[in-house]
Amino acid sequence: MKIALCVKQVPDTTDIRWTENNTIQREGVESVINPYDVYACEFALKLKEKLSNNAEITVFTMAPPQGEDMLRKVMALGCDNAVLISDRKFSGADTYATGLTISTAIKKMLPDFDLIVCGQFAVDGDTAQTGPSIANFLDIPQVTYVTDFTDFGEKTLTLNRVMEDGIETVETELPALVCVMTQSFEPKRPLIGGIIEASKKDVKICTLADLGLEPEKVGLRGSPTYVSRAFRNISTHNAEKFKLGVRESVDLLKERLNL
Repeated sequence: MKIALCVKQVPDTTDIRWTENNTIQREGVESVINPYDVYACEFALKLKEKLSNNAEITVFTMAPPQGEDMLRKVMALGCDNAVLISDRKFSGADTYATGLTISTAIKKMLPDFDLIVCGQFAVDGDTAQTGPSIANFLDIPQVTYVTDFTDFGEKTLTLNRVMEDGIETVETELPALVCVMTQSFEPKRPLIGGIIEASKKDVKICTLADLGLEPEKVGLRGSPTYVSRAFRNISTHNAEKFKLGVRESVDLLKERLNL
């Protein structure tokens, strides 16, 4: 089985910076792997183990050159190959342009894939649109809100997915795309042997020229989404200031009510 694992670098949420186009700045900012993608990686590795290692995992990410470090960390966990989709013309892409770019890279670098695994959300955007967008461009089935797989066949995969009123078990034909939720268990950590092995592997680079896409269809130019304003959520990123504001409001209310 050939598995394409899609992961994303997200900025440290305590150090978010905005570009002049109100998109998140990626270059020169400390980044970490998206938490949902950690569990997507765990899902792919678990499936590989169940297949008695008769599977190959290729990790894809669309990122600036610094994304290579993250790819090596993921390979250190047991993934086999890595592809860095990187070009300045890709910057500023929304989920539509990102889906087009990544799906094109998968078709070029892993045309005979059986399964694509993504995280359900990215914590820097929280739209849950990129995975389904990739599936749409590749015209393959998609299963979202996945927690685990329960069975697999030569051309099928049986999955559990979270619903509002419980857990649903579904079977999908392959090739397909799944979007994975976070779990309650602690994901694996790379061992020193895996780190050494990953440092010796090549990371393939895909540029705009490699993918053969028109510049008007990628990055900011290819994105139909327009961000009119961007701001930091005070309740999440300025928690202490928010608490102070609440206390001041309570004191003022007591004063007005003569309490």
